[in-house]
Amino acid sequence: MEKKELKFNSKTIHGGQQPDKAYGAVMPPIYQTSTYAQSTPGGHQGFEYSRSGNPTRTALENALASIENGRYGLAFASGLSAMDAVIKLLEPGDEVVSTNDLYGGSYRLFRQVFEKYGITFHFTAMQDVESVEGKINDKTKLLWVETPTNPMMNVIDIAAMAALAKKHGLLLAVDNTFATPYLQRPLEMGADIVMHSATKYLGGHSDVVVGALVVNDKELAEKLYFIQNASGAVCGPMDSFLTLRGIKTLHVRMQRHCENGEAIANYLRNHPKIEKVYWPGFEDHPNHEIAKSQMNGFGGMISFVPKGGTFKEAVNIVEKLRVFTLAESLGGVESLAGHPASMTHASIPKTEREKSGVVDALIRLSVGIEDIDDLIADLEQAIGR
Repeated sequence: MEKKELKFNSKTIHGGQQPDKAYGAVMPPIYQTSTYAQSTPGGHQGFEYSRSGNPTRTALENALASIENGRYGLAFASGLSAMDAVIKLLEPGDEVVSTNDLYGGSYRLFRQVFEKYGITFHFTAMQDVESVEGKINDKTKLLWVETPTNPMMNVIDIAAMAALAKKHGLLLAVDNTFATPYLQRPLEMGADIVMHSATKYLGGHSDVVVGALVVNDKELAEKLYFIQNASGAVCGPMDSFLTLRGIKTLHVRMQRHCENGEAIANYLRNHPKIEKVYWPGFEDHPNHEIAKSQMNGFGGMISFVPKGGTFKEAVNIVEKLRVFTLAESLGGVESLAGHPASMTHASIPKTEREKSGVVDALIRLSVGIEDIDDLIADLEQAIGR
């Protein structure tokens, strides 16, 4: 069987991979080198300088393309550097439409870095297709989608956004960090670019900072590669190796993340001290049907608000947690808890973040793969009755 015909669970292990040509190593070696010998000027074996290309990074990029069912993968030093490369496709005067419920680091990059170079960003509820179309004009060049959104777990219809992008001749980029290609593959639904903070679920062990882009179009891939090489925000061989290792267990980890996430979501929803729980697996979630149609599960990310919650109450809960670790980031094997208003979304002005529901009492959970009884017991002792 050709490797391109493999199903997803096999692709995570074999997709885009082959034994190392030098000695047959099953895992691609860590090519910890900056430069490569040439037999004559320009005469090399495919690699000349590790900013431009490195065999370990190439192995990771091939794996990324395989699991997203794409043709070209690019690995970066972080998710934000991958986003940075996408926005560098634009020119002064261009406009971007994105969701009003956006990761704080993405919002900061858009508003505080790129707006001063003459690129305009519009933020709207992308669950409403008409609202998105109302922001599009002749200067619009890109739709930037994040689904499920961070941290409100809103679900955006990727196929509808793809149809809108095609209608207006726009690029569609989808941040697939929360879902991973295990749950959804945006290129198959019409997206032009898929982005990951591979630091999260793809790496899966909280030991790397890596970003990724995957595309199908050769010309677009060449433009992004030029920006990657010119700007230099590439991930090193060790981080490439660790992320590739993480991808090989993505499917089994995501199965447990989804199982534990569902159990925690239902536990919190039935808890007398919890006011709201945000998780796309609930049948009354505003876009539950869209989630069912474009995702193969609902993931391990959950946000909630304690009843009558205040900033003090939220902090009191997260400080009491013992199995969940209070920390930035998400997607590792260990369960993490975060307070978006003071952590991941602190860069968004209070009035703006509260419009989308990121209130001071909101707590975000990245549910790991520990024993579910231990996780529920930890929440029970932290929240009380």
